[in-house]
Amino acid sequence: MRREVPLTIVFISGAFMAFQYFVPHHVSAVIYQYANNWTIIIGIFTLAVGIGSLINLHYDRIARKKDGWPYSMVTLVALAFMTILGLLSPGALQDPKSLFMIMYFYVLSPVQATMFALLAFFIASAAYRAFRAKTILATLLLLSAVIVMLGRVPVGDMLVGWLPEGYRFSDIARFILDYPNTAAKRAIYIGVGLGVGVTALKIILGIERTWLGGGK
Repeated sequence: MRREVPLTIVFISGAFMAFQYFVPHHVSAVIYQYANNWTIIIGIFTLAVGIGSLINLHYDRIARKKDGWPYSMVTLVALAFMTILGLLSPGALQDPKSLFMIMYFYVLSPVQATMFALLAFFIASAAYRAFRAKTILATLLLLSAVIVMLGRVPVGDMLVGWLPEGYRFSDIARFILDYPNTAAKRAIYIGVGLGVGVTALKIILGIERTWLGGGK
């Protein structure tokens, strides 16, 4: 029963959420909205579980003095500080001068910007490995990337300012982004959609059971 009950719930819920799109009825819309509200409630509980897992992970690192354990201590202290600060000032989100929002704008936001800025170096490294012209496809990818990059900055058109309109880097880059790039993106989206649909169908029918835990 420990597996049959959740499998039955998933089957009924998944089948209803799939078929309700094809049933334009008031009752179907009400039940769908009610299910979405329950999804929000369940999401709140998963947030609590995630926070508990985060605390447990970093507490274990501190207790065992693993590599980087001081960072785990900073994480737990920051988590406790912001939680207490938010509970003590319920209207802090509406006041940009509150200590909570000051910590958000002047501590968290710069840290996030720094992390995203560091991603530029990883992207550059991945681009260098991907753009090495060892094959015809890699050469085409390299040429397309160079044209798009030159077409997105003013210096690109300055280099070929003698060419007529429609043949400059900006025009070619726009063509690449509007047609070949868009076609490839749509093909990827279709593939992802088919994969999501197949995975959802396997879960609804009980073929995929790894979400229950314990492997197959």
